Amino acid sequence: MEFQLENPLLADSTTAPSHPLFLIEPDHMPSEKYTENLRFGDFDFAVRRDIISSISQLCSGLDRLVLYLSVNYLDRFLSSQELPQTRPWALWLIAMSCVSLAAKMQGFNVSLSDLQGNGGLIFDSETVRRMEVVILGALKWRMRSITPFSFVPAFISIFQLKDPPETQALKARATEIIFRAQTDISLLGFKPSVIAASSLLCASNELFPLQFSCFRDAILECSYVHKDHLEQCYDKMQQAAVEGYESVDESALRSDTPNNVLDQHFGSTSDSERTGNTSGRACKRPRTSGSGSGLS
Repeated sequence: MEFQLENPLLADSTTAPSHPLFLIEPDHMPSEKYTENLRFGDFDFAVRRDIISSISQLCSGLDRLVLYLSVNYLDRFLSSQELPQTRPWALWLIAMSCVSLAAKMQGFNVSLSDLQGNGGLIFDSETVRRMEVVILGALKWRMRSITPFSFVPAFISIFQLKDPPETQALKARATEIIFRAQTDISLLGFKPSVIAASSLLCASNELFPLQFSCFRDAILECSYVHKDHLEQCYDKMQQAAVEGYESVDESALRSDTPNNVLDQHFGSTSDSERTGNTSGRACKRPRTSGSGSGLS
């Protein structure tokens, strides 16, 4: 059975996020040290950028999920050990091996000759196989990655949207934001569940602003979602969402955007309810006794 990013544990992905996903998601993240090294220059940012560029080239014609999974493998690999070589041929070999593994996990029958047909250096199958084994070892054979996509369907289910087209639109926009945000090193330190929740809030703020506060509160009722982390991640994800619009003047947007957009929404529910062009129907959701969103 091929691996699905939305359903890594073969559990029901249409119900509330399961405890196992939250408990094991840290095992599928780059190390905290790696993230800090990228941010503060102790690890060559250009190395990661160049490998991701090669991965993108190699994934030409493949599903975007293969690209996403390849970069996930790359970050986890780079965070686990020192690179023995940073020469172009070594970086290309790493890129090719990550793509090869990701394509196999996604059920694509992609031959080495197919990958190398996209350009770049040529390697024999044994060289690529050995590099794959090195990557597998570094990842401790955890190839069924827990990613933001693993949490999106379950978080959407707690929103209780009744209209399938609205549900699909929300999922599609959140998915696009996740794709755009992957290369942002400032997001590497956030858990996949937090990135998923933030992307859905960004998407809901764009598509259904009148319901934003309901969606926000529903997510915060999940005990595994840390409010402060969600605020920080949402603010960064907003930038990824905004930068996705080619027709928007980015400099003007930056000057008009609050330092913490989520604080504005979290601090004043009425503000979000005064904006928007949707039908403003009531958002009803179950609440457990004695629990609250923790926001006022």
